[in-house]
Amino acid sequence: MADMFNSIRWRNADPDMAERSADVIRTLLRHGHEAYWVGGCVRDEYMGRRVSDMDITTSALPEVTCSVFPKVIPTGIKHGTVTVLMEGQSFEVTTYRVESGYEDHRHPTEVAFVRDVKEDLRRRDFTMNAMARGIDGSWVDPFGGRADVDRQVIRCVGDARLRFREDALRMVRCIRFASVFGFSIAVHTWRGILSERDTLSWIAMERIRSEFEKILTGPAPLRGLEMFVRSGLYTRMKAPFPYTGLDTQAIEAMNRIEPEQSTIRWTLLLLACGISAQAAEGLLRSWTFSNKQREAIVKLLALHESYLQGQEEDTKSARLQWIKLVLFHGAEAAQSWLHLQTALNQTGAASASLSVIEQLEGWLRELRIRSLKDLAITGNELLEALDKRGGPWLGELLGQLLEKAAAGLINNDKESLIEEAKRVVIHNEGL
Repeated sequence: MADMFNSIRWRNADPDMAERSADVIRTLLRHGHEAYWVGGCVRDEYMGRRVSDMDITTSALPEVTCSVFPKVIPTGIKHGTVTVLMEGQSFEVTTYRVESGYEDHRHPTEVAFVRDVKEDLRRRDFTMNAMARGIDGSWVDPFGGRADVDRQVIRCVGDARLRFREDALRMVRCIRFASVFGFSIAVHTWRGILSERDTLSWIAMERIRSEFEKILTGPAPLRGLEMFVRSGLYTRMKAPFPYTGLDTQAIEAMNRIEPEQSTIRWTLLLLACGISAQAAEGLLRSWTFSNKQREAIVKLLALHESYLQGQEEDTKSARLQWIKLVLFHGAEAAQSWLHLQTALNQTGAASASLSVIEQLEGWLRELRIRSLKDLAITGNELLEALDKRGGPWLGELLGQLLEKAAAGLINNDKESLIEEAKRVVIHNEGL
């Protein structure tokens, strides 16, 4: 019995997380219950991928689990899930269960607790996620999950149509896994997607966007997008994606952008679909993007459109035009747009050549004044110096001073700015 409590060694998980999760399993075992690691952590360890969290399944009822640990959060106790806190780590612990009902193609209306871990695994989506591992290293793999991982295939547990009818989001997850892992989708599983794709309209856009983002920030976004389109899922969402024919060069450019720069990758996708900044505003709202990310993407698209409309041939005019774009859209958007153009250049789809991109980068680096807060005078100080009352003209004047100071046409000191302001006011009044 002592060997049962010696935990297996996890190669791809944080050592402290692995040991604390083993403590949870040991505690349940000592109280006479079954307990296993389950799902994604088991799959990722087997695949040699980084394990980010460790879920546990147990024969213990949720109330019993709560009673044997000092710190427990009843996160989903009605459905058998509690969160056990163990020395700074948190673990979802779920009682073996079967589910039924699924009236909204997402959430079960009925949950029944069972005593057999294999029955619990039977309700899961894909074979690779329907595996459990004991603390002694034993495997519970009744549906051939390891064999499917070895064959690099995504396959539903049991009847694919039933699995997707239960939870329509699984169809998007299937494509996400195939894209990120580089796996194929089993024939019957793919047919299940085609048969049940209309049920995707039940799923909240927030959940779909979360899965879609993982496709875009994965290693093969073009592959995932092609499967998403081929399946017809892209037209079945609450807010359908306005697909008009993917520009593969723009999509391929995503691979030249770091995954964490998801704003640039989303912008590339919208560019590939020919979506304007104005149209993107409403689309991204319907896709439940955060205000911050939505604004960043729209800024990038708007800057791109402005650059295309206002390209100047001579260097002096081009520099001034670029400075105006940077000041209007922001230095952060300008830097992201340069990254985007560099990536597009590598796939032959850039709006600017490498030499032009390098020139624009140089001008951006030289900018010491990038916003009104960098200007050496405030609006109130300007009103006092000019002995005038405020009005819309003040904002316009500050904008002109900012552009000239940023371009180096005037010095950014109070005296020079006041002198230039007086000259502008006299000129305008003379008109």
